[in-house]
Amino acid sequence: MTDENRIPLAGVIGSPISHSKSPRLHGHWLNRYGINGFYIPMDIAQSQLGEILKVLPKMGFVGVNVTIPHKETVLELADLVTDRAALIGAANTLIFRRDGKLHADNTDGYGFVENLRQNAPSWKPKAGPAAVIGSGGAARAIVASLLEIGVPEIRISNRTRNRVDALRTEFGAKVSVYEWVQAGNMMENAVTVVNTSSLGMVGKPDFRVPLDGLSPKAVVNDLVYTPLQTTFLQHAAEIGCTTVDGLGMLLHQGAPGFERWFGKRPEVDDDLRQVMLR
Repeated sequence: MTDENRIPLAGVIGSPISHSKSPRLHGHWLNRYGINGFYIPMDIAQSQLGEILKVLPKMGFVGVNVTIPHKETVLELADLVTDRAALIGAANTLIFRRDGKLHADNTDGYGFVENLRQNAPSWKPKAGPAAVIGSGGAARAIVASLLEIGVPEIRISNRTRNRVDALRTEFGAKVSVYEWVQAGNMMENAVTVVNTSSLGMVGKPDFRVPLDGLSPKAVVNDLVYTPLQTTFLQHAAEIGCTTVDGLGMLLHQGAPGFERWFGKRPEVDDDLRQVMLR
């Protein structure tokens, strides 16, 4: 059977994987565009990762999304790594190329930016500082993307100081570190404010960062999407800010991989949002 006749397969790998919303996302797009392909969730242990990645292309897989705990490890196994994935230190998208090479990319930052552009059309990120809460993998993707689009200053605060210092060292002079007790202060005159931490998520500690310094002109985004309207977003809306929930980032980050795997650039629209919220 030739490659042209094979049904293209893609999926998401991680452990655990049952919580992933990616199968619903990509399944909807496959159905919408009438593409004869499949997207499969796969629970893969760390010890089996290298072996499985060699086998998947032989089974007809054209690529996979990557989630915890494999996002850093796959960089070591990839033949080609995009600059943004290398800068972030993690990959969420793998492409199995026809020449046999494994191509690793990270589309989280792309998803973040496209979410804000779609849902806050007046957003002008170059107009002033950005304030980022948290310093995990998502924060790294957001900081990299904000620097890429020309944000002049990025202020970061996290409950654990050494992780923020590491980000400052890696990303350079445009990044300023604020102590956790001063996290509210870094929001003063910020154009963009982003919560990349798990604070406010269902089952996690409440978001208690004071918002006194938050400007009504700021665009405020919470990467948490369970619940969809977090207390952080609710309070920001009461101040008069433009608020954007975290679901759109999930939707937009999936689009580049889908296009590479299945040859169609998918739309992110309200119909898709409603499917994902069921």
